Order: sequence, then structure tokens, then C-alpha cells
Amino acid sequence: MLRYQWEDVVRFWNSKKEEEVSSGQKVGLLQLFAITHRKKDGSPMTSEVGQIMEKLKEKKAEYEAIASNDSFVNLENIDNRIITKVLGPERYG
Repeated sequence: MLRYQWEDVVRFWNSKKEEEVSSGQKVGLLQLFAITHRKKDGSPMTSEVGQIMEKLKEKKAEYEAIASNDSFVNLENIDNRIITKVLGPERYG
């Protein structure tokens, strides 16, 4: 995690949004990605990040549409699957 991303996460943890989320709601990877990749004014850090966020939203909508039509679809770890589809698998180093 880059320094500016870490600062955004810490700022989020100390914000009212975090209080709402910590009241029983889990923060998913998609939400964390959105939080850590936005400027203070709420806009994406770069145009590339904006495109990635759009792709993430589209994939989430696709998964939710499939899940609403098919009761056998497992929605656990859906954020992980969406991130992996859009950004690729995690790479270390």
C-alpha cells in the first residue's frame, strides 16, 4: 500500500463513515478500493483509476444480475472475484 493510500485508510477509520460501517457492516474490497483511490473532493485519483472503478461497478452489476436470476450463485467473496477479474490476481514483489 502506498503512503497516500495508507493516509486515506487512516482518515476513513477516523471518519463518521467508518463509524457507520463499524456498526456491524463489513467493508468490502470494492469499497476499500474506492476509498483509497479518491481525492479529498471525491473524484478518482487519475483517469485510469476512474476507468477501473467503472469496470468494477459494471462487473458488480453483472454478478448481482446473475445472482438475482440464479439462487445457486454464491455471493460470498464476490468483491474478491470482481477485483481479480478487473485487476488480475495479486502479485507480490
